[in-house]
Amino acid sequence: MRHIRLFAAALAAATFATPGIADDSGHNGPLNVRADSHAPIGVMADHMHKRGEWMFSYRFMTMNMQGNLKGSSSISPDTIVTTEPNRFFGMPGMPPTLRIVPLEMTMDMHMLGMMYAPSDSLTLMVMANYLDNSMQHVTYAGGMGTDELGNFKTGTSGWGDSSVSGLVRLFDSGPTKLHAIIGVSLPTGSTEERARILAPTGMTPVVRVPYPMQLSSGTYDPILGLSYSGNSESLGWGAQWRGTFRTTKNDDDYQLGDQHRVNAWLSYLFRPELSASARLEYFRRDNISGLDPMIMGPVQTADPDRQAVRRLDAAIGLNYAASGTLYGWRIGIEYVLAVDQELDGPQLETDDQLIIGLQKSF
Repeated sequence: MRHIRLFAAALAAATFATPGIADDSGHNGPLNVRADSHAPIGVMADHMHKRGEWMFSYRFMTMNMQGNLKGSSSISPDTIVTTEPNRFFGMPGMPPTLRIVPLEMTMDMHMLGMMYAPSDSLTLMVMANYLDNSMQHVTYAGGMGTDELGNFKTGTSGWGDSSVSGLVRLFDSGPTKLHAIIGVSLPTGSTEERARILAPTGMTPVVRVPYPMQLSSGTYDPILGLSYSGNSESLGWGAQWRGTFRTTKNDDDYQLGDQHRVNAWLSYLFRPELSASARLEYFRRDNISGLDPMIMGPVQTADPDRQAVRRLDAAIGLNYAASGTLYGWRIGIEYVLAVDQELDGPQLETDDQLIIGLQKSF
């Protein structure tokens, strides 16, 4: 609900602001502004630039996760702690079932981007991310039963992984375009974040936090993709596949699962500087291979085999491209709702996301 209110407020502000910002006189900039020449703001690496052109961007994304799923079915904390096996059972002090349950998680991401085109057929792109994660848990007392011991929250923040990519033009007929995405994810974040927890024994040790709260993959990972877009007089459309492939284990002896995103979108141009969009995204993430010996405990997030996600999201958005004295500036906003998901759980389910972005090209 918080994301819906923020989206509505930003949408209204952008809509009422557009007449004052746009300037069709053309005295201070070209008249060929088209808001849907870029994909919705939640899609990365969607467009290329002309030779010598630069673009800088900032995106803010906030994701809310609440409640647990096993497969596609809801599962309660009481059921989790009485029926779900603890993979670390048999080690000293480890109970047979899970005894700590995540209740909700918020992830805020600040994304900084830069694009430069050394030629019409190649655009270079650099992305950096700053993450702020917060997860709320409930701990159950002892090794069995449904008596709650208490709640606690863990948080991590810092720079995440960065990426360097090249967008290579494959086809351009004017209205329709196709390019390849070839890049690498760089392990510029940390895989050794720590926080204080509440254990089932009542102790409050500081431990290395489980995988969803870490800031990095710890590995150099190839990025490959294809991106297609087109437009007519008042409609725009596009599709993109982008995958991140984990090829080696990191220094902590584990390897995150591959990730794939498949997007399809449609946009309607109200006027050259303003368009609305609808988008579907299929997201898939595989389980983790290996195990960090410093990450263990009676909690689902510490289990490498409870990390896989298959999710379908639906998004609506608004794109605004300024003309006149503010030519080159763009504003985009999207509200994203998870409409179907299947998790190797128990695992926190995603509710919704809000994405806001600002771009400047010159």
